[in-house]
Amino acid sequence: MSSATEKAIDDWVLEHHDDLVAFRRLLHAHPEPSGAEYETTEVIVDRLSAAGLEPTVLDSGTGVVCDVGDPTCGPAVVLRADIDGLAMPDEKDVAYRSRNDGVAHSCGHDVHTAMVLGAGLALTPALHASGQSLRLVFEPSEEQVPGGAVEVVGSGWLEGVRSVYGLHCDPKLDVGTVGTRRGAITSAADQIDITLTGPGGHTARPELTIDMVSLASRVAVELPLLVHERAAGDVLLVFGAIHSGDAANVIPAGAHLAGSLRTPDRDVWASAQSLLADSVAALVEPTGAEWSVDHRRGVPPVVNHDRETALFESAVRRCLGADAVLETPRSAGGDSYAWYLEATGGTYARLGTHPGGNSERMDLHRGDFDVDESAIGIGVRVMAAAVCAELGLP
Repeated sequence: MSSATEKAIDDWVLEHHDDLVAFRRLLHAHPEPSGAEYETTEVIVDRLSAAGLEPTVLDSGTGVVCDVGDPTCGPAVVLRADIDGLAMPDEKDVAYRSRNDGVAHSCGHDVHTAMVLGAGLALTPALHASGQSLRLVFEPSEEQVPGGAVEVVGSGWLEGVRSVYGLHCDPKLDVGTVGTRRGAITSAADQIDITLTGPGGHTARPELTIDMVSLASRVAVELPLLVHERAAGDVLLVFGAIHSGDAANVIPAGAHLAGSLRTPDRDVWASAQSLLADSVAALVEPTGAEWSVDHRRGVPPVVNHDRETALFESAVRRCLGADAVLETPRSAGGDSYAWYLEATGGTYARLGTHPGGNSERMDLHRGDFDVDESAIGIGVRVMAAAVCAELGLP
């Protein structure tokens, strides 16, 4: 590390490594689903209050915002973490396995929370000394559409903020590396439900009715291709469920398809509703069937800003070395972090959590998901270094 403040951060992380790991494990053992993170919120508030800070719980009752540093100076920078767990079982055989049946921190939100808390506490002395402040955001309901970021932004917590920084666990990257990307790093993600209706009939006389199973199959196969051809940019429509009929000798009167529509292109996302509806109409109306589309808007793509991405990459190299920054591929997944970058500058990066070697590089959202916990301290150092650079801390 290059500056005196960054050296102090490094020392702080070494001293508090065990505390950071214990805090992460506490959260991991007690995950809560989106919108119900009451105990998680209480634990975060207690830790911040014990450090002499004054956290604020969001109006929804979960999630926390806390300013660190000079209280007379509005924060120019935000560090963001998400705090909710996933509705899935924890299948690991570890002491800190989830004790809440059917809920697990299988996306690394416990790690994100520990890193942002640690970075804020580690930076407190330097912020007070410089007369500046930093805002910590612990966002609830990230796994729900459209995400708790909507409440954070809508409540004015980003007003006057110049930039926001965040890290997301990436179990495919080795500990000690960070993946960055300019422009879109994730995709917009909408949920799609299509309902088809017809008169029904007998399978012996399909020519007298609308063959609903055949039509649903055509929609499932042809609609993604048609949407892709008509879009002005990249778009991915994938169906995860299709249902029509219950009997072998009955042509059903209806069918239902459910899926997701994803795009890294902000303009394509803006026109996605009309694009999808027009494409469904083109396929279905010639058959005489009726149709409807329930298009539930999700989140826009996370589009990283060039200045903040370059600053963050420089911070990573100072902390971890010249080879620590990797270009990460764009994800088709969605993240509510997008709402922050719609409101202000910033960047979102991937933190390597794989221990290295030949062990399996698992994916997120798996029941056996876990991390190399040495990544927590690395995340604290990197985020703190970015704040140092953004605020010019000596």
